[in-house]
Amino acid sequence: MTTFQPDTVPGEAPPPDSVAPRDSSPQAPTSVSRLNDTIRGFVDRWGSVWVEGEITSWNVRGGNVFGRLKDLATDATISFRVWSSTLARLPKDWKVGDHVIACVKADYFPRTGDFSFAVSALRHVGLGDQLERLERLRVTLRAEGLFDPARKKSLPFLPHLIGLITGENSDAEKDVHRNAQLRWPHVRFRTKHAAVQGDRCVPETIAALKALDADPEVDVIVIARGGGDPQTLLGFSDERLVRVVAAAQTPVVSAIGHENDHPLLDDVADVRASTPTDAAKRVVPDVSEQRALVAQLRARLAGRLTHRITHDIAQLEQLRSRPVLRSPDTLLTGRAQEVWMLATRGRDVVDRLVAAHDRRTTELRASLRALSPLATLARGYAIAHLHGGVIVRDAAQAPAGAEMTVTVGRGSIAARSEGEVPESDASAGPA
Repeated sequence: MTTFQPDTVPGEAPPPDSVAPRDSSPQAPTSVSRLNDTIRGFVDRWGSVWVEGEITSWNVRGGNVFGRLKDLATDATISFRVWSSTLARLPKDWKVGDHVIACVKADYFPRTGDFSFAVSALRHVGLGDQLERLERLRVTLRAEGLFDPARKKSLPFLPHLIGLITGENSDAEKDVHRNAQLRWPHVRFRTKHAAVQGDRCVPETIAALKALDADPEVDVIVIARGGGDPQTLLGFSDERLVRVVAAAQTPVVSAIGHENDHPLLDDVADVRASTPTDAAKRVVPDVSEQRALVAQLRARLAGRLTHRITHDIAQLEQLRSRPVLRSPDTLLTGRAQEVWMLATRGRDVVDRLVAAHDRRTTELRASLRALSPLATLARGYAIAHLHGGVIVRDAAQAPAGAEMTVTVGRGSIAARSEGEVPESDASAGPA
């Protein structure tokens, strides 16, 4: 490369733009602009190359596409750009996980120092291996019923202690803490830090989940991460982690990534939150909303109670306005007269009945006295009867010497029969 060297004053350092990068030194450094131009000139000499890989990111902004392409065997990735003019010539069915072959040319931007690859052609090869494995696992888990809403546990209304699994000093942890405390200031957390990407993600997350699930004080567990491209979220689609979440006894909330991110953990968790902030809103109630609800319920209760009391007072006033309750002595006075009349009538009836029965008793007594043998005896007659109570009706019943008892009007006397008296003598006796 031919470099123009301007004249310099002896003993002075040349201007930075006049120093080639290979000739730079602490005394004569080159400029950032010249370094970037040199890199740009070197990169421009590279030709286009066809490369095979899996699309792990595909974002459309301003009509252009910015994405990443991952190696099929390793974790190596490159950034690529598809300008709108090229995108117009391509099919419209590109998505994350596609296995593709792309014609790329290195592109270096001197102003920002960014390095990327411009895509001039893009061809489908097939579904990426990772996406294919995830889809097969998704089908298996769905067939086992792990996605069934009936097996998902409901969240407690107000958890006493929230278990949080997230990266240490992560934005996701701050978002969950801040938004939960804004909604319920006295909320408590038990946080377990774990790697949220890479090889340590799955074992550390499983260990943290088992520890929190075994803690009887933890009412709900939140697994949170602040989003990322599908490649970095693969750990949250791992079958080992997904099955541990499905077997947990404590309700689990998945807050992985953003609205468009959808690892398998979202399908197995009891509740899926679109973001860590959304997880905080789902786990704890809003104290202001609850206070408003309590105030509303108290107002409704006061209204119902006031209405009931008002109604009962009106009914009581209506009853009190009735004559019988307004002047209760009127009822007693009217009834007293009726009672007096009935009592008088009862006495008259009783008196008449007593008099009638008294007369009847007198008549019966007179009849009884008239028919009684004692009345006959009182007139001077007597009754003679032998021993054993046999009444003497014939003189032949009392032969001479027979002992008998003679009953007169007052008392009885003992007598002995002298035998039958001739009729002439008997007729001469007293009448």
